[in-house]
Amino acid sequence: MGYPLSLAVRYMGAKKRAFVSVGTAFAMLGVTLGVASLAIVMSVTGGFKAQFREKVLGVNSHVLVMKGGDFREYRDVMAKVERIPGVIGVDPFVINQMMMTRGDRNATGVLLKGVDPALMPKVLDLPKHIVAGSLQGMRRQGAAPPERRSPPQGGKPARTTPEGGGEPARPTIEEPTELLPARDLTPDGGYKSKLPDTDVLPEEFDPDPCKSPEQIARMPGMVIGKSLSKQLAAGIGECVTITSPAVGIALGMSSPRPAMAKQFRVIAIFDAGFEQYDAKFVYTDLFEAQAFYDNGDSVNGLEMKVDDIERASEICKEIDKLLANSVYRTMDWMDLNHGLFTALLIQQIGMSIVLGLIIVVAAFTVIATIIMVVLDKKKEIALLKAIGARDDAILRVFLYQGAIIGLVGTTLGLILGYAGCRALDAYQFPLDPKVYFISRIPVLIRPNEFIITGVFAMVICVVSTLFPALYAAHLRPADGLRAE
Repeated sequence: MGYPLSLAVRYMGAKKRAFVSVGTAFAMLGVTLGVASLAIVMSVTGGFKAQFREKVLGVNSHVLVMKGGDFREYRDVMAKVERIPGVIGVDPFVINQMMMTRGDRNATGVLLKGVDPALMPKVLDLPKHIVAGSLQGMRRQGAAPPERRSPPQGGKPARTTPEGGGEPARPTIEEPTELLPARDLTPDGGYKSKLPDTDVLPEEFDPDPCKSPEQIARMPGMVIGKSLSKQLAAGIGECVTITSPAVGIALGMSSPRPAMAKQFRVIAIFDAGFEQYDAKFVYTDLFEAQAFYDNGDSVNGLEMKVDDIERASEICKEIDKLLANSVYRTMDWMDLNHGLFTALLIQQIGMSIVLGLIIVVAAFTVIATIIMVVLDKKKEIALLKAIGARDDAILRVFLYQGAIIGLVGTTLGLILGYAGCRALDAYQFPLDPKVYFISRIPVLIRPNEFIITGVFAMVICVVSTLFPALYAAHLRPADGLRAE
């Protein structure tokens, strides 16, 4: 590198004009703050994306196979998709919107999801999020798929025919021959009995199964979220009631039943760290969820876990080719949460661009600093060129100076950014989970993002130095030595 590097270092530490050194220091400080801000923001936005993906995939599968209408052949489809390379586990499920009550507390819009207790741990990370209780007891001993009930032939009640055939007898009503005069019907002495103020039946006529420990112990198990548990004040072993919608067609089901209420026993509480799931999702045995509708042993779909989530879309295409039937629809985790992850990606890119402008603003400080140095050293530059210094050597003097400013500022910025990320991760700033869906600020420190930030800052600093360096390289000795 020769004398251009030594001159660059010397010009940065000029002693005659204090403002030059101060300008260099401020240029480094600007680059440092810009790099640190960009590194922290990229780590935080990347942490949000990773947290959302972890929470979503923690209670959801990687790939879904859905079917419109009855899905009674799901066991045959399971046997086919299990043979696809990369598929770790397959689990059938039923999911519908219900109302959940306990005492005088209730929660509407609760999503009741029926899963196979033996297959679910291979597909979902729900067991990892259990904070109280366990999954033991979700399926009752001897449980079996519900029978499919069919309405009477034609959907009309049967008619009774009298003996010997013919038309059924019709009841006749005798018409009164004369009207009786109006009179007081109150008996002598008044009424001795009094109707109750409420229509609640006595306990002996309408026993509450949730008040009997023996009946609660025989109820099917249910897993609920931490937020829903607080909302209903339902702990482990408590009895809750699930009520199905009175009318309408359930998701993927073609034969709804009238409103049905069923009691369950809370066996576990999970905390996914995602308010939207902790307050809305409940899990129970597949057979119990199927019993709410008249479709018998039918499911809404199949959910799968794959060994590499980045290959989920490829596995979806393989499943489509294997099933080769338009009645089936396959979706991966990105399709299910396309809006969420697209918004997060746009936010990350937008924030990075905005904060990247801080480095661009710092680059103007670098330009101003180099320009001041060039103007201050015009005579020295002229003398160097007069004694034979080449233009490229002069150019490198100031490019080196800009590169040193960028290198020092970038290095300090990356160190400061890393320290800031560690501080955020250690302090765990709280967030409102009802607004942000997570309870604290997530931080994901990835080396590639720090490298990209550092390279971007260095390129900006070197490019910004190019203009004043070219001016110095093309400066004529006569212009530099001319008396001012």
